[in-house]
Amino acid sequence: MADRFIARQPIFDSKLRIYAYELLFRSGPENFFRPGALRADDVIANSTMLFDMQHLVGNALAFINVDAGALLREAPRLLSADKVVLEILETVQPTEEVVNACRALVEDNYALALDDFLDEAKWQPLIPIAKFLKVDFRAANYELRKSIAKRYLPLGLRLLAEKVETEDELQEAQSLGYGYYQGYFFCKPSMVSNRDLPAGRATCLRLLEKCNAPELDYKQIEDVFRQEPALTIRLLRFLNSPMLTPREEIRNVHQAISLLGEREFRRWVAVVALVTMADGKPPELMRTALTRAYFCEELARPLRLPDHCSDLFLMGLLSTADALLDRPMAQIIAGLSLSAEIRAALSGTGDVFGDVYRTLLAYETGDWEQTSVIAKKGGYPEEQIPECFLAATKRAAQVGI
Repeated sequence: MADRFIARQPIFDSKLRIYAYELLFRSGPENFFRPGALRADDVIANSTMLFDMQHLVGNALAFINVDAGALLREAPRLLSADKVVLEILETVQPTEEVVNACRALVEDNYALALDDFLDEAKWQPLIPIAKFLKVDFRAANYELRKSIAKRYLPLGLRLLAEKVETEDELQEAQSLGYGYYQGYFFCKPSMVSNRDLPAGRATCLRLLEKCNAPELDYKQIEDVFRQEPALTIRLLRFLNSPMLTPREEIRNVHQAISLLGEREFRRWVAVVALVTMADGKPPELMRTALTRAYFCEELARPLRLPDHCSDLFLMGLLSTADALLDRPMAQIIAGLSLSAEIRAALSGTGDVFGDVYRTLLAYETGDWEQTSVIAKKGGYPEEQIPECFLAATKRAAQVGI
């Protein structure tokens, strides 16, 4: 599995619940400069043989790219029709043979999406059998996005806005009738406000500050927990879950500190604080934060930074704090006791920690070329990165957010 790279990008429904993940694959480290080197057949084989589809997408659907060759060879039939949506790549020429292959798949209950749809005439033979039109918000201007909605929504097609990167773009897509959204808008602050934080979120920030101080003051930490009983309940729920299998049932904060030790206690308090702050936000935002946290921690191994696992975990966890609190990152980290390395990385600078942070962002978006560049610069083995990502997704899923 070491020479196979996979990333996933969430797709939301109109209520900002996870509807699907698009799975992005790359073959070996040498392929980043050869677009198209990885055939759709290989992607499908990877999905069914090398990677656990259930582990990657859970109960959601998987959007998987297919090219003309895969369609004509009937490779998509290796995948379960009730788990996937087949994205017909924009490079496909809808010849009679391709259209017939697509029609046969639809007759067997496979769903089709037309990728990077710009309302070109060539797609008309596939419109009657497609289920989704994916419209790239970076490539289509407002008038085109609007005309596509006006023309195709009445025909019953579902419109998916992809590369939606801001709250404004999300609101535009919703107003035009697009019912599905893909992009990292959910990882961006929806607004910047100078108003005070709600009491619960302010308490969580105080808890984060106390638990990241160089020396833990257990009495102060327990006092913060007493101010917000929901924090204690959440902490105990996590600590007594089958995932952790504690030696004995943990019933209070003091016992948690005694049984877990300082390092693990700091970690779980940070998770609980971030989960609590995520109330009212798309659950995928917290899943992303946890996956990033575990991904950064896993990267400590190939980067030969075993003594910094906890710091890297915290850095990944805090990477979505600005979106959780709708505050600038600089304002958030200014009030926390963090190492200089974490501060620099979250500010977009830094050397070693900064490279870890840039690696996670590049890998998360399937930017294979940038992933390779950073790995080469840092002098660590690129082929271990996908193993770290898959381990991170599995560990994050076990938390049960």
